[in-house]
Amino acid sequence: MGRHLLTWADRFTARPDDDPGPVLRLLAVGEPYARATLLCARADRARGRALARAMLRFVDQVHLELVDVADPSDHAALFMALHALLPSLPAEPTDVLLSAGTPQAQTLWVVLVQAGLLDARMLQVIPPRFVPDPHPEPVRQVRLDIPGFPEIRALTAEVVRLRARVAAVAGDLIGDSAPMRRLADRLARVAVAEVPVLVLGETGAGKELVARALHQASPRAQGPFVAENCGAFAQGTLASELFGHEAGAFTGAGRAHRGVFEQAHGGTLFLDEVGELPLNVQVQLLRVLQTGELRRLGGERPVRVDVRVVAATHRELASEVAAGRFREDLYYRLCGAELRVPALRDRLSDLAALVLHFLAEAGRPRLRPTQAAWHALRAHGWPGNVRELRAEVRRWCVFVDGDVVDLPDLSPELQRGVPPAAPRPRVTDAPAPAGLRPLAEQVQAVERQAILAALAATGENVSAAARTLGIDRNTLKRKLKQQGLR
Repeated sequence: MGRHLLTWADRFTARPDDDPGPVLRLLAVGEPYARATLLCARADRARGRALARAMLRFVDQVHLELVDVADPSDHAALFMALHALLPSLPAEPTDVLLSAGTPQAQTLWVVLVQAGLLDARMLQVIPPRFVPDPHPEPVRQVRLDIPGFPEIRALTAEVVRLRARVAAVAGDLIGDSAPMRRLADRLARVAVAEVPVLVLGETGAGKELVARALHQASPRAQGPFVAENCGAFAQGTLASELFGHEAGAFTGAGRAHRGVFEQAHGGTLFLDEVGELPLNVQVQLLRVLQTGELRRLGGERPVRVDVRVVAATHRELASEVAAGRFREDLYYRLCGAELRVPALRDRLSDLAALVLHFLAEAGRPRLRPTQAAWHALRAHGWPGNVRELRAEVRRWCVFVDGDVVDLPDLSPELQRGVPPAAPRPRVTDAPAPAGLRPLAEQVQAVERQAILAALAATGENVSAAARTLGIDRNTLKRKLKQQGLR
């Protein structure tokens, strides 16, 4: 198998008395190549074609690759062009020529090779004006043994992912249950990827909070975050709200209006209840997602938008597609990645943390439910999820005067779900039953219940539970071990 040469077009000239340039000098004195790929900016394609014809004296196959780079000194543009080219390169062993192209292009060859993104040798042709003729080593292989260079990219990616996870956890996503930890881990991975995201979950579960956390953990965090509920507008005005309209586009349109896509340019657009979109608007949305361009209602020119779309719905879109109510192509376009928000009933261990958060948010941090109230909260099914819990806590802050929330202070829905308490035994002078347990065992049982209640009320936080019980943290840890709770 022969070798493959990858190089930028140089300042080639066909005049025999001039230096033919590093590419032809390499081919004249270096090892033979089976094929070559010659990169050239579109503006210089005439010069590139001339060099490609001259290279055919030394190479059997020369492929001229015209690259869309307007400024050959723009590192970012060059990197994007080269990175996009890598998957299409031949499988043969490859050499890259550092001597051709702009200094910025030469630098990027080094970056790509040293970072392990391009498996190639780096060659340098010694300019004849710097060396005697003949030169003992006209072609030099460049080796840069920089310790750790291939690991830098992987470490950088890991840092970005970890920062995204910290941003997700530090935001408004409250809870440390297993379902929430899984959501935070997946959110951190998805946040740094430029793909559309579909957020699924029941009504009130916190889909918009997840979308906001995704935005804050993404590279677009400095851009705008715009949220729109697709089910909140009449079908006649929805297209205008999404894509905007020009003045005079319809009766009452006295001035031009930017839709939410334009408002979210450079940032994130959250489309809630996307399953409610009518089919004609689905077609328009699909076109914007495919082309990155929209046309305002009544407008003639396309408007370019750079927006990451995060869509949410409580519906099962796969079923909607099967029923013909949602376009299949739009479904796959929106579902670049999927995040499913757990229902509150599936993460009841987060209940205490959520209650404390909502109490602090409402300015009543000292308010605390009694054991009976906690029992009712845990027994409730929470059909409205976190939104229902927040409304319940807000209700306490309005109607409870002291610092204690008891069972009668809860809403009727929560009180109805509490099973009736067992009747208390009457104290009599009758002799104690033969099976009565020793006092130490009864005390231990009561202590166990108190510890469990304190842990539940503090979200399993040992330090906070110890403060609630009025004991030292190490004492509580010892009791947890004695009771077999840890």
